Amino acid sequence: MEQLVTVLKGLEAEDLDLNLSDVKVYKQSFTKYKNVSLVMIKDSGEKKLLAVGEGDLIDELYGEQVEGKGKVCPLIHENRLVLNQYFEYTVPKAFGKDIATMGLGDRLGLASTGHIETLRNREIKPILAQQSIRELNLTNRTMTDIVDAASFAVFQEGYKDGFGADGDHLKEESDIEHALSIGMSMLTLDCSDYIDNRVSSATPEEIRNAYMELPAETKDYYEKNYLNKTFDLTGISLTFDELELMKNVLVYGKAIGYMVHVYNTYISKEERDIDFEISIDETETITSPAEHFFVANELMLNQVDVTSLAPRFCGEFQKGIDYIGDIEQFEKELREHALIATYFGYKLSIHSGSDKFAVFPIIAKHTKGILHVKTAGTNWLEAVRVIANTKPDLYRRMHVFALENFEEALNYYHVTPDLESIRPLENVTDEQLREYMNNDAARQVFHVTYGLLLTAKDEQDSYLFKDEFFQALDEQEKEYRTALGKHIGKHVDLLGF
Repeated sequence: MEQLVTVLKGLEAEDLDLNLSDVKVYKQSFTKYKNVSLVMIKDSGEKKLLAVGEGDLIDELYGEQVEGKGKVCPLIHENRLVLNQYFEYTVPKAFGKDIATMGLGDRLGLASTGHIETLRNREIKPILAQQSIRELNLTNRTMTDIVDAASFAVFQEGYKDGFGADGDHLKEESDIEHALSIGMSMLTLDCSDYIDNRVSSATPEEIRNAYMELPAETKDYYEKNYLNKTFDLTGISLTFDELELMKNVLVYGKAIGYMVHVYNTYISKEERDIDFEISIDETETITSPAEHFFVANELMLNQVDVTSLAPRFCGEFQKGIDYIGDIEQFEKELREHALIATYFGYKLSIHSGSDKFAVFPIIAKHTKGILHVKTAGTNWLEAVRVIANTKPDLYRRMHVFALENFEEALNYYHVTPDLESIRPLENVTDEQLREYMNNDAARQVFHVTYGLLLTAKDEQDSYLFKDEFFQALDEQEKEYRTALGKHIGKHVDLLGF
């Protein structure tokens, strides 16, 4: 407490050049509102807000009164809302269609400060709060938790250039409504449950039979608008013959209906700007350029204002590793997808974008710096790398657990690692452990078992790894920040920002 009092006195005097042994002062966070001064500190591994002065701001912050005008405040949801009320830069915002954005999923609630440092002063904006319902469930977090963590990180860094919060890959209307109610600035609508994957493997006869069962008015509508018509876009020409049209209607018809419904019911009724993204990538059906156009054109005809759209590209965008597939074919189709996005005036979105270094220059070339790209698990993997480098015993225990529980994790993710390529743990020295995060198979094993690792408990109901893991990252805060800067920085560099 003595050192906290010292910081409060320095805060009151606006002199934070303090030589303290047990308290870290985040000087970039220092800010004032009328007669109140605020700064973020870390005391015994716990971050807090320190406030000094008089006025509504300090009165509304929840915390312990110290030294008369001073207050020590925990980083809790209620205090985040107070910061939002007085400091607009701590509120998530929408960025629209004309600026590049990067989703930076932070499964731990610790990565955003490193992300901010990496993207600061670059021509791309961070979407700091981004976790799917699947990730939230696997880590026992909530949407509110991730917005809180992002806002506090922004305050810590004194970052005033804007950040977003994405209700990521939402399917259920209750989740959509909740995400918007808590201030999410972006919503990614996952339409995979409405996409019929069976059509891609059906015979022409089966497709015709299924199409003929549709209502007459539905068939008349699509045939009037598409059948044997050619659509000339700058640099690409698309024609819908009978079979092509039937396939499009059968695969995407219900999904388009859901997109329109969600937009009209929720997005269009918001009084603030929302970045509305359509995801048709979480499916087995590869999105051809013609299918992309079909979906986009229907959205335009239904007056759905889309900020970005994520097709399912050819090849494989598996988690945590580079692109798998024919790069020449990818570039051919990516170019056409980018032209379609430009034609309709929204951003092309790249999902599972972590570590796709081989195709980043291609993406940069054809999107011309206007895109959205999602990353997530790679930030967790950099945390694992830090643990391997600094806490070898903890890493070894996690490694064994991840391999033993890998099959269970496949219930949630599609990855195809060559487990035989992972060197036996007993053959690896402590100094070599970090190299596991350079092995594709080891990366994918850790990538998909994060939820199991972070929630595993022993017979006494104590966490097997979580508490030790977070304590280690707290002790290595600077190293984790540096690792993120290097790794995410590589992504941003190759994307041309």
